[in-house]
Amino acid sequence: MNTLTTLFGGLAAVFVLYVAGGAIRGLPPILRALLAGLLPLLGYFFLIIGRWPGLDVVAIHISVFLAAGLVLYAVTQFRRRGAGRMHWAPKLLTAFFLGLVVVNGTLLYIAKNGLPEPLARWWLGSDGTAVYSGFSGVEAHGQGAAKAVSSELSQAQRESELGWQVEMSGLDSNEVARAVEVRVKDRTGLPVDRIEAELRLLRPGAAQAALTLPLGALDAGTYGGVLRLPASGRWLVELRLLRDREVRYQMTQELVAP
Repeated sequence: MNTLTTLFGGLAAVFVLYVAGGAIRGLPPILRALLAGLLPLLGYFFLIIGRWPGLDVVAIHISVFLAAGLVLYAVTQFRRRGAGRMHWAPKLLTAFFLGLVVVNGTLLYIAKNGLPEPLARWWLGSDGTAVYSGFSGVEAHGQGAAKAVSSELSQAQRESELGWQVEMSGLDSNEVARAVEVRVKDRTGLPVDRIEAELRLLRPGAAQAALTLPLGALDAGTYGGVLRLPASGRWLVELRLLRDREVRYQMTQELVAP
C-alpha cells in the first residue's frame, strides 16, 4: 500500500464527501466538514490493520484529512458571506493548505525512500561510493560518537585479520518473498562452518532493526532464509556472522522495495 496513494486518494474522498453532503438538507456545514474528514480517516485506519506504517505517517494522514474538511468549511463560509468574486483570504488559505500537503508528501517520500539517486549524488556529493540519504540519527558528537567510531574501526580490523570471503545473493529479486543465500569461505577458499548467520532489516538512520531473520545452514559454508519485507521503501539489509555469540563479520547492503 503506497502512502502517497492513500494520502492524496483520501484528500479526493474528503472533497467528494463534502460536496455530496451538501445534498443532505438540515446537515450543519461544520458537521458536514467533520464527517468528510473523519470517514476517509476511518477507512484509512481499516486499511492499515496489521500493516502499521509508523506513527509519523498516521499523524500526517490525520492532520491532512481533518484540515482538508475544515478548509472546505471555511471556503464555503467565506463564499456565503461575500458576493461575486471570492475574497483573497480563502484563496490564500487554500493555497497555503495545498502547499502544506505537497511539502508533507515530499518529506514523507524522502523519509521512506531517501532522495532520488541522481539528486542525492548531486546534493550530497559522492566519491563513487553508495550514498545513503536517510536520516542520519541523533547521536551526539561527543564521547558516545567517539566510542562508536572506535568500535567500527576495531570491527573492520578484526574482519581484515579474519580473511573471510562472503557472498550474498537473492536480494535483487522483485518477489515479495526473497530467498537469500550467503556463502562464507576462509582465506584459503574452504567453507566456514559452525557460525550463526542473521539478517537485520533497518530503515536508513534507524537505531533498532525492524526485522531480524536467522539464516539456517543449507550446505557447508552456505546459509539461507526467506526475507519478507514488511513495507515498501528504502531499507538497509545488515548481514551479521557470529561465532561464540560474538559478531565476527558485518556487511550492509541497500535495498529498495516497490
